[in-house]
Amino acid sequence: MSLSKTDIKILQQLQKAARITNQYLVDEIGLSASPSWRKVRKLAEDDVCQGYRAVINRKKIGLNVLVFVRIIIDSHSEAETRKFEQEVMALDNVVSCYSIGGDADFLLQVVAADMDAYANFAMSA
Repeated sequence: MSLSKTDIKILQQLQKAARITNQYLVDEIGLSASPSWRKVRKLAEDDVCQGYRAVINRKKIGLNVLVFVRIIIDSHSEAETRKFEQEVMALDNVVSCYSIGGDADFLLQVVAADMDAYANFAMSA
């Protein structure tokens, strides 16, 4: 799929702040209201824009520690990988899980209230 310069401008604005009004978007990209709204809707329908999310300030909700954990798994079979993914998805402290190359297989983004809570997570997970 090819994107126009206007599409790219729209996506840049939405990445900065997804809750902007159509009027704000119009003012920023120099397109009239109806075409702007149609382009945003089309980007969503084409699955280019895959939703809008709230970015949570983890410290405001008591998650003061952020740790990236590299994981090496013993078996690289599809079944074992799926099992690992399911188990990771069940862990409340894991925010993200990425498959990576190099000397590790996965990179986990883990949050905890403090280092003691992270240590408890690390020892029990």
